[in-house]
Amino acid sequence: MQTNILGTFGPVSRLTLGGGGIGTVWGPASPADAVATLRRAVDAGINLLDAAPGYKICEAMIGEAFDGHLPAGVRVTTKHGLGTVPADTVYARLRASLESSLASMRLQRVDMFLLHSEIRPDDFVYPPGQPPRDERSTCLSLYRESVIPAFERLVAEGLIFHWGITGINHAAATMAALEEAPRPAAVQAIANLLDSPGEMNGTGLPPRPRDVIAAAKARGVGVMGVRAVQAGALTGSLDRAEQSATSADFTRAASYRALCRHWGEDPAIVAHRYALGMEGVDTLVLGVKNVAELEQALAAERRGPHERAQIEAIDALGLRL
Repeated sequence: MQTNILGTFGPVSRLTLGGGGIGTVWGPASPADAVATLRRAVDAGINLLDAAPGYKICEAMIGEAFDGHLPAGVRVTTKHGLGTVPADTVYARLRASLESSLASMRLQRVDMFLLHSEIRPDDFVYPPGQPPRDERSTCLSLYRESVIPAFERLVAEGLIFHWGITGINHAAATMAALEEAPRPAAVQAIANLLDSPGEMNGTGLPPRPRDVIAAAKARGVGVMGVRAVQAGALTGSLDRAEQSATSADFTRAASYRALCRHWGEDPAIVAHRYALGMEGVDTLVLGVKNVAELEQALAAERRGPHERAQIEAIDALGLRL
């Protein structure tokens, strides 16, 4: 598998195995599916596993698959959805979450610890019906004044080697956060042909993921692309019944699926190849639930990014938000 440089984090495989799929966030997956997918990913050359407590059984499955002994060269990230909390509790909350994750994965440290809540302007007011803003987001001043020092302290203590942020929603605030020094090693950003974060975006703002990616690259920050198939909206069929932004994206992408049929191609593979070719994306975080879905992504990586004509044909559908 090809590798890229993920900012100061260093070399990583072109694909990262994300924890949402194997953790059952995107639909049913058995523990056996999760363990088999983890082991197949590593055997195929994937050397980064992206976990989080919010990914349900994911961290426990990493512990089960490797029993605290990761294969040589394999690295792990985890996250914490801090929100906006009293400044004097930030370090303790991050450390407690990290220690719980380490116990679940049976590890002594992680290679990167990411802020899992979106960074917002201090005065931003969410539209009606959204979860409380201090639960879902970290205000920019708290990030600057307390989160960065807490992450740096965890690095000094040897519990993490690097730290990162989530760059989904609030593009302007994310780009402002990337101006701060010390900067994160990596930012997670939307990387799909719709430019859609789906149900993750409740801000009412345009997501602008390509602007976030460009800002990160300009400052030497690595980019972990997420949601290549937008939670299934860019596959041949949704495997769960729901009324959500993802199902709306699936309906909106009908012309994309028609184009894939014209090409005789699987929409999921086409979507992964598109995301792999997005400028600035260093590693693509997969949301696969099982080995069969993983094999599709591996096939896409082997084939590489699309030719320019194919990218232009996809973009000409006018599906970007």
